[in-house]
Amino acid sequence: MATYPTQYAQREALVETDWLEKHLKDEGIRIVESNEDVLLYDTRHIPGAVHIDWRADLQDPVIRDYISPEKFAELCSRNGITPDTTCIFYGDKANWWGCYALWAFRLFGHEKVKILNGGRDKWKAEGRPMTREVPKYQKTNYPVPKKRFDKEIRAFFDEALAQSKSGKPLIDVRSPGEYKGEITHMPEYPQEGVLRGGHIPGAKSMPWKTATNDDATFKPASELAKIYFDQCGVGPEKNTIVYCRIGERSSHTWFVLTYLLGLDNVRNYDGSWTEWGNKVGAPIEKSA
Repeated sequence: MATYPTQYAQREALVETDWLEKHLKDEGIRIVESNEDVLLYDTRHIPGAVHIDWRADLQDPVIRDYISPEKFAELCSRNGITPDTTCIFYGDKANWWGCYALWAFRLFGHEKVKILNGGRDKWKAEGRPMTREVPKYQKTNYPVPKKRFDKEIRAFFDEALAQSKSGKPLIDVRSPGEYKGEITHMPEYPQEGVLRGGHIPGAKSMPWKTATNDDATFKPASELAKIYFDQCGVGPEKNTIVYCRIGERSSHTWFVLTYLLGLDNVRNYDGSWTEWGNKVGAPIEKSA
């Protein structure tokens, strides 16, 4: 009979709301809000939090790719972040974008990263302090990262295709309707230009929200292990690729597998379905 972990592999990667409220002014931390709704920060946010716009701050304005190491260093410097700063990420949508920003920081090698368990919604629901005041931090001189960790935590089309052909773990974290090809976008979202629906052949369907409780916090380690080890076939000996639409929901699953279940062989295919569904010659399945 399988035995499951009774605690998270890296419990320190999660910050609880009650702890954060007591440590808002601690030296050495920077609270980072990143939302799907880029205007939400301006309505109210956690005191002291800086805003990182997932599109304007992290995406290259011309190429479909992330910013350069030089631009990342500029982003951190203007937000008062150094390599020794512990960045605590949170956001709307149960931390989709908080996890996406955390993953992007890891892409550039920033090691001290954490997630606020439950995100913006839990903080707000508990009536904790929020403000419209935009903090001002002294500019730092963040060194330009020597590399971007594309090979370590990021997957590209050819790698996802090879994963599919080899039958290795490939997890589609979108909604069941997207997976089946019944819709080409998230429910209640506009059509975003994907020509074909379906999923990558061989991919297992495991919607990202399977990993969360109703209050947007993460499920216990033992439950997460049953979901991903048993149902998705992931494990320490099997390289795994996760994907969604543009990599935001799959970064949430990447965080679960990497930090909460302790796997060091998981990569996020951020090209995801907006690339795969439009790619000439890309094979597609529509079966349930």
